[in-house]
Amino acid sequence: MKFSDRILKIKPSATLKAAAKARELKAKGVQVIDFTVGEPDFNTPEKIKEACKKAIDQNQTHYAPVAGTLELRQAIAKSLKKDCDIDYKPEEIIVTGGAKHAIYAALQVLINPGDEVIIPAPYWVSFYEQVLLAEGKPVVITTDDASGFKMKPDQLKKAITNKTKLLILNTPSNPTGACYSGEELKKFGEIGAEKNILVLSDEIYAKLTYDGFKHTSFAAACPEMKEKTILINGVSKSYAMTGWRMGFAAAPKEIIDKMQILQSQEITSIPTFVMRACTTAFNDCDEEVEAMRREFEKRRNVAFEGLSKIKGITCYKSSGAFYLFPNVKAFGKSSDEIAELLLEEAHVAVVSGESFGAPGYLRVSYAASIENIERGLQNMKMVLEKLL
Repeated sequence: MKFSDRILKIKPSATLKAAAKARELKAKGVQVIDFTVGEPDFNTPEKIKEACKKAIDQNQTHYAPVAGTLELRQAIAKSLKKDCDIDYKPEEIIVTGGAKHAIYAALQVLINPGDEVIIPAPYWVSFYEQVLLAEGKPVVITTDDASGFKMKPDQLKKAITNKTKLLILNTPSNPTGACYSGEELKKFGEIGAEKNILVLSDEIYAKLTYDGFKHTSFAAACPEMKEKTILINGVSKSYAMTGWRMGFAAAPKEIIDKMQILQSQEITSIPTFVMRACTTAFNDCDEEVEAMRREFEKRRNVAFEGLSKIKGITCYKSSGAFYLFPNVKAFGKSSDEIAELLLEEAHVAVVSGESFGAPGYLRVSYAASIENIERGLQNMKMVLEKLL
């Protein structure tokens, strides 16, 4: 069978692959503590589920507008104004099959073959592969734990060429949990405006920040760049709704219109009853989100303390999302090898930093109970300290 060049260029999602390995061991009866998952272990709030059930009972099961119901887009616009102080009209918003699909659609309508897309590393695994799918050229800017995993303005300036079309920002970050301040984003915006590039701002973890850190949306920090910004968000992480597959993009209408044409030939829309549930999430679930955020902060503290006690590991204390990204270079093995060793000997599943453009690190998700975090880190300590 001869396959398309585009599919042969990309690799499977490393995070999903690592999670699948953990499930395989669990199926064999091995008690695996899973730190791979990029999803909350909480259940979707009851009022969201009830809204979905009610919508089905009311036969809201037919085709919906491609861009999403007006009710949901109005709720998103209201939420963006309340949380980020940004004004978007419903026609500047499209509802997609998850934030990942929103990113895919944006890249497909904006990137031409050979266009350069700047991606700070460590990066979410799908950014790189989706640029390749759009026939663009990923240009990676490397950061590390010494810089708090943050790109500097000078690095961005040096990376921009006459082929640069777009910069991808992800704050709070997957995989590091690093968060850019409004002032830091403003400096990037000034460079973007000067060089006339677009910015895709993935803010899916915006509501999950800690230690009093307040998320600033890129378009709010850089109003002059709003017309060149594609804001990506959704319900998966903050509302514990990963399986509902709802994301959105907010951008200038001319971009949204093109994304709508693409989506009309792909999925049409997500289910109508899911959109009704998501409307309830945006309109009426602030308390539930805050309760989950507080619990994640407790878990972050436990996980950070535990990792910091393992000889040979240094760890940046993240300010957002639900990941830590410890440095494991002192153990003299690749992060792929260490991830494999931890799965086989400690029965702890983590994701190698190689997949995130950051060899020598591991991604550890603390979307797990405190009991499992403590037990998993103790198992990791016993195995890793034998390597020193």
